[in-house]
Amino acid sequence: MHKPLPLQCISLNFRGIQYAQAMLFAIEEINNSTDLLPGISLGYKIYDACVFIARGLTVALALANGNELVFAPSEAPCTRPAQVQAILGGTFSSPCMAISTVIGPFHVPLISHLATCACLSDKTKYPSFLRTIPSDYYQSRALAQLVKHFGWTWVGAIRTNDDYGNNGMAIFTETAQQLGICLEYSVSVFRADPPDKIQKIVDIIKASTSKVIVAFLSPTELYLIIHELSHYNLTGYQWVGSEAWIFDSHTAAMDRHHILNGAIGLSIPKAHVSGMREFMLDVKPLKASSKKLFTELWETLFKCKFEQSKSSAVNQSECTGHEDLTGVQNSFTDMSLMPLFYNVYKGVYAVAHALHRILRCNQTCNNKVQLDPFTILQHTRKIQFKTKEGDDVYFNENGDPAAKYEVINWQPTENGIVDFVTVGLYDASLPADKQLNLQNKSLTWAQNSQQVPLSLCSEKCPPGTRKVLQKGKPVCCYDCLRCAEGEISNITDSITCVRCDPEFWSNERRDACVKKEAEFLSYEEIMGALLTAASLSGTFMTAVVAFIFFRYRQTPIVRANNSELSFLLLFSLTLCFLCSLTFIGRPSEWSCMLRHTAFGITFVLCISCVLGKTIVVLMAFRATLPGSNVMKWFGPAQQRLSVLGFTLIQVVICVLWLSISPPFPFKNLKTFNDKIILECALGSAVGFWAVLGYIGLLAMLCFILAFLARKLPDNFNEAKFITFSMLIFCAVWLSFIPAYVSSPGKFSVAVEVFAILASSFALLICIFIPKCYIILLKPEKNTKKNMMGKGSQNNSESLK
Repeated sequence: MHKPLPLQCISLNFRGIQYAQAMLFAIEEINNSTDLLPGISLGYKIYDACVFIARGLTVALALANGNELVFAPSEAPCTRPAQVQAILGGTFSSPCMAISTVIGPFHVPLISHLATCACLSDKTKYPSFLRTIPSDYYQSRALAQLVKHFGWTWVGAIRTNDDYGNNGMAIFTETAQQLGICLEYSVSVFRADPPDKIQKIVDIIKASTSKVIVAFLSPTELYLIIHELSHYNLTGYQWVGSEAWIFDSHTAAMDRHHILNGAIGLSIPKAHVSGMREFMLDVKPLKASSKKLFTELWETLFKCKFEQSKSSAVNQSECTGHEDLTGVQNSFTDMSLMPLFYNVYKGVYAVAHALHRILRCNQTCNNKVQLDPFTILQHTRKIQFKTKEGDDVYFNENGDPAAKYEVINWQPTENGIVDFVTVGLYDASLPADKQLNLQNKSLTWAQNSQQVPLSLCSEKCPPGTRKVLQKGKPVCCYDCLRCAEGEISNITDSITCVRCDPEFWSNERRDACVKKEAEFLSYEEIMGALLTAASLSGTFMTAVVAFIFFRYRQTPIVRANNSELSFLLLFSLTLCFLCSLTFIGRPSEWSCMLRHTAFGITFVLCISCVLGKTIVVLMAFRATLPGSNVMKWFGPAQQRLSVLGFTLIQVVICVLWLSISPPFPFKNLKTFNDKIILECALGSAVGFWAVLGYIGLLAMLCFILAFLARKLPDNFNEAKFITFSMLIFCAVWLSFIPAYVSSPGKFSVAVEVFAILASSFALLICIFIPKCYIILLKPEKNTKKNMMGKGSQNNSESLK
């Protein structure tokens, strides 16, 4: 059943005629098929809405109500009512929304080949709408992924101010925000906008810093923008386009200033339908359908007039009807939009397959089945079939087909024609990380550059820094702040710096944690080597003194003050010098326990010997008084017992300290940020200070007694030298306490070693060097007579 197309549009729409041709091709295939709807011929009515919503609504209502007269060839009369069971068409989203809203209550299926607005997937508002082109819900998300893939995080956006552009850009904006992409500006344009609004958009682009423009535009609005941009020679922008214009050869031809060169975007996958191109260029089936339409099309194509034409121009050739169409190059003969023609083809077949099911066709169809639009709608939603080209056709629960796109790149050729090169694919049915697949092809960018352009509000923050947002600006605008000491960031564009583990520290670049250097007083370093040398020197000097005393043990100066205590004192001084070595080297469990206890016991032994010698001096001169018999109370046995007793007290303190809370090796991570101080923790601070306090107590007692004996009559009064040595000893240890507390790390250990060595040298030099001087250099003074001086013989004998 055929009805001519009443043309009331301003101009002939080649695109509309091509879509009608595609529908006729599909209907003719079906009517000639013995497998699909055998014995059934599909009829059709063709209208041109001329892109006007009001005219589209009028046409849709006329089709839904069946009010139009039906012209049918006499040889094939229609056997069905004139009411239309399905409507194919609706080139733009806004007309489809209006039409679907109006015919929705009638349940007449509206199948669009080009309306992409995601809003049309809402079945509560548009229950009878179906389409053979993917929803912009997927295209907008795919465009956002494409922008993210090339690292563009600072972009501008332009959209058509209609349902197509506004809804598509809204989804793109939402997805872009999720992917970390910021829009510097987002403006809308419509073909009816005044020039000053177009100028404002151009001014926004000129003032922007982003180099990428996402254009969700129809070709008409895009031409308005690029035409205005050409006045200012605003090239060099990277355009990212939607399917409405990215594969449109007419748009490429209109871009005479090459503003869009290098554009990249998404297109409906290329398609090839065998026989469709030849059918569409034949035009003869159209002549059979509508003589008036054929006449106007022919006159427009060949710029001629038929005789029956009411108006004819002067010197205009007459149409014969046999002109050769193969030599004509215009938008009608352009088959670049074959994917859209294929969508029309699939829509026709979808209705045919639904009818095939409803009529329960096998070799013949049941003509008695009563057809109604609602039944056809329900079956059309559920159909699934393969075209003759092998492509699957089906609709999801929203009436949308599978979302697949080709990534198209505009690559200009030598002759100035743009080549639409497929450089990738997008398949929404795949997992998110595999949906976008770019092929290993060379891409052309803006201004024919081979380098991917940059479009960033701020440069990427390198490892070792973190992003700090700029106040009042989008999240893509930030400053790069260097990580603090002890913190790192080992990735680009890190938003935080991570603190290193306690035993690690950040390197100079702040992009990696390095193990902290372990620090302790080592033998290898200068300070450790000097202290070791001092310790060994003191030990050697003590051994030399001991040898001298042993060699001259029978001389009066050696025998004058209990030679047994002198040798015991030299032995304890040797231990004092050697115990300082336990403080040098890497701390271990045993060295930590040994260093403080050995130091405490040896020093008490040393001070006990000095104390014994001091008491002997006092007792000796006390014994010269008439009737005094004190020496029998502090003879050699008592002297040994006193040294043993004083030493045992320190041993008990050390045993209790080691039993309750002994010193242990400890990693000090707080004193220095970039070092680990290996030291010996005291365990019990009470134990440590008890050991030092007991040594100090004995030293003060010894100093007081020596001070009292300093003026006793004798040419060689040992009490004077003991007093001086104790004075130095006490001064060293009193200064040790603040120095020890305030010294960091290994220096506190060095202070303690220095105090041990200094006090040991003080005792050795002050007590024994004067005697060695007399023994070796002044032997004439090493006599009993000289030693006694003004004192009595009894004094000398009591000191032995």
